[in-house]
Amino acid sequence: MQKFLFVLFILQISFTKAQDHSASVQVQSFSLEAPQLHTTKTIRLYLPKDYTTSQKKYPVIYMPDGQNLFDIKTAYLGEWKIDETLDRLNAQVIVVGIDHGGDKRLEELTPFTNAKYGGGKGDLYLEFLVNTLKPYIDSHYRTKTNAKNTALFGSSLGGLIAFYASLKYPEIYGKVGCFSPAFWINRDPLKALMEQTPTYTSRIYLLCGDQEGDDAMETDMHTIENWINTRRCSCKMKNKSVIIPGGQHNEKLWSEQFEKAYLWLF
Repeated sequence: MQKFLFVLFILQISFTKAQDHSASVQVQSFSLEAPQLHTTKTIRLYLPKDYTTSQKKYPVIYMPDGQNLFDIKTAYLGEWKIDETLDRLNAQVIVVGIDHGGDKRLEELTPFTNAKYGGGKGDLYLEFLVNTLKPYIDSHYRTKTNAKNTALFGSSLGGLIAFYASLKYPEIYGKVGCFSPAFWINRDPLKALMEQTPTYTSRIYLLCGDQEGDDAMETDMHTIENWINTRRCSCKMKNKSVIIPGGQHNEKLWSEQFEKAYLWLF
């Protein structure tokens, strides 16, 4: 039953509708063609409070499921409150939220096809992020463009694609946030890719709750962390794994834990 509810959440979140609404004066939204996916994406952009009064360059966090980041009116089951959190911290970072593709969400955020649920267009999604979105953001906003200052941060399927991106594009994504990562949906092909990957260099924050509805999530997360530790090229601590007692697979957990993850990553 718990597994069923977890899968139901994964699928239902795909059908939330995007609305053009800004919850903060620093949050903007615009449309950008995504030729790799044959669609147009709504992009939600958070700018630091001092962006317009300074000439500084800023790190950038890219985040899937942009509908759920800034505004309760566009979120599925609660928002992450990214803008409120970063405003309170006076955070010096730009956040780029990419709206999910509705009923195409599972396709876009899974690197490999699942025999039961389909999907498998994650490479095309990342090609959009790397070859279209990032160049656009870097050319239109004052950003620090190197991997040390570029993060990909997501939850559930977004956590899966974030980790996958760190394997495929370590020269792009030097920091990764994986909340409640849905490794289970691509477990075997992901494991095969990891076995072929000689080193792991990204700084990564892994988190899940112990009441997620998927009994294998904690096991998968520990497996990933243990593998990372065998691939590190230095002895510096660049990965953190957190299990939240009572944490469930929802925006409440992710919103409450985002601040700690952000502060650790940056």
